[in-house]
Amino acid sequence: MAFPHRPDAPELPDFSMLKRLARDQLIYLLEQLPGKKDLFIEADLMSPLDRIANVSILKQHEVDKLYKVENKPALSSSEQLCFLVRPRIKNMRYIASLVNADKLAGRTRKYKVIFSPQKFYACEMVLEEEGIYGDVSCDEWAFSLLPLDVDLLSMELPEFFRDYFLEGDQRWINTVAQALHLLSTLYGPFPNCYGIGRCAKMAYELWRNLEEEEDGETKGRRPEIGHIFLLDRDVDFVTALCSQVVYEGLVDDTFRIKCGKCHGPLLGTSHMAGLVFNEIRNEHFSNVFGFLSQKARNLQAQYDRRRGMDIKQMKNFVSQELKGLKQEHRLLSLHIGACESIMKKKTKQDFQELIKTEHALLEGFNIRESTSYIEEHIDQQVSPIESLRLMCLLSITENGDARCSLDTHYGPEHLLTFSNLRRAGLLTEQAPGDTLTAVESKVSKLVTDKAAGKITDAFSSLAKRSNFRAISKKLNLIPRVDGEYDLKVPRDMAYVFSGAYVPLSCRIIEQVLERRSWQGLDEVVRLLNCSDFAFTDMTKEDKASSESLRLILVVFLGGCTFSEISALRFLGREKGYRFIFLTTAVTNSARLMEAMSEVKA
Repeated sequence: MAFPHRPDAPELPDFSMLKRLARDQLIYLLEQLPGKKDLFIEADLMSPLDRIANVSILKQHEVDKLYKVENKPALSSSEQLCFLVRPRIKNMRYIASLVNADKLAGRTRKYKVIFSPQKFYACEMVLEEEGIYGDVSCDEWAFSLLPLDVDLLSMELPEFFRDYFLEGDQRWINTVAQALHLLSTLYGPFPNCYGIGRCAKMAYELWRNLEEEEDGETKGRRPEIGHIFLLDRDVDFVTALCSQVVYEGLVDDTFRIKCGKCHGPLLGTSHMAGLVFNEIRNEHFSNVFGFLSQKARNLQAQYDRRRGMDIKQMKNFVSQELKGLKQEHRLLSLHIGACESIMKKKTKQDFQELIKTEHALLEGFNIRESTSYIEEHIDQQVSPIESLRLMCLLSITENGDARCSLDTHYGPEHLLTFSNLRRAGLLTEQAPGDTLTAVESKVSKLVTDKAAGKITDAFSSLAKRSNFRAISKKLNLIPRVDGEYDLKVPRDMAYVFSGAYVPLSCRIIEQVLERRSWQGLDEVVRLLNCSDFAFTDMTKEDKASSESLRLILVVFLGGCTFSEISALRFLGREKGYRFIFLTTAVTNSARLMEAMSEVKA
């Protein structure tokens, strides 16, 4: 089910221009250091850089050797050092240590720091503090939109989630505004804007200011994309906490897809590789094996055609078809191997039981059994990250009312993690002023009473309520199904969670697009605690073609999952829309938990 687009589906914009722009800008920055130079690259930037400018392009612009920014002394003998880094304090200390070591040795070289996607004042302060501000030249590589697919752009900023939703650090919001400004400059203005969430509103206002400052740049342009929808991750944590069961999501949960490349059995394959993948990526996992087996039989039949061929036909077959068949065969083998590997892992962790518990939590049934299952999960110490995820799902779906009397093995080292989950609203309170849950009071006994008291106060003051049950009812997130839900022929977006639940984020987008406003959704917005942060901005649509009005850019601030992408692709096919996704990073439940964890794995 590649979701073949309806014949009347609008064409997607060509995002390869974004890659060309980023490449040209990087080359321009490198050429400002004429002659041979060594390039130090931060690990996080290696994969994105590889998709923009590979090693041979860098070599053409006199980059001699490549080094990874890491905590060991650099052995570069070059007279010019260039650093391509994220704007992080630790990187500034690393660069300072190299420059100062050179100074001590009486060595003079040229140093250039290229910050991506932007430089922060705090970084320059550190360079000054270290006494090297005058020795290095600083530049920005404003590369913040990486096309991972024809309909998926990523800012590759996984830290956005923790920085904003936990620390309240707003520095990346400007990066988002700049990215939106670039898109509207290249692809024309967006006639209809919608958004929900505090961060969405700030990013939107900052972006609007940029547009006004450079008034005229997009004036008179025909819009290519008719709608833009900004959504904060914390509007819907539930979807991101669920186990994924569409193929691409399950591959990400099991092996991790990083920057469009997969690890595990599909190692290194670009997750866009081949028609095979495109046909199964949005498919519910239960259909994938059958599809691949059928594909293998068809392939065999094509190979078998050789038997009755004469020399001329054989020559044609070898020159025109054989290479393609071999490539398809290789990809089929890879995906069959991945499926087997997933099945093995999932059988070992009793995936069926896990999914049953998640569905019960989503539907609000058998809460006692689900709580026992989670307690057992914690006691077995299989995976602390997985146990935390289930606790958060229980807490949010039960509006913080679920009290796990967990005789847990969470030691005092997890106290900070619990505090983080609370602050971000992933573990919710029953009522303001409540005491610690049983699990935390047990953990707290391991630290001094005074410290525990402080933590209790901190928790109560940050109490956040989740109204998931009421929202779920209002938006009909749990489909009423007579008989079995047919996953081969999905009837709605709930298929991405086996027919049990329609992703809240996707339902909100669907409802707002239907109404072209938040009208009639006041109660939902109130239950989401977003009354001040839901907005609509419509401009006159006289310049927008009917085709552009069926293109929708959805911006996820804090990350989006492959399940949400599959669900909206499905919705688009049903309604004759095409969705384009822009996310700060692709995320899943494990990444959310890891971002909140203070216990290093």
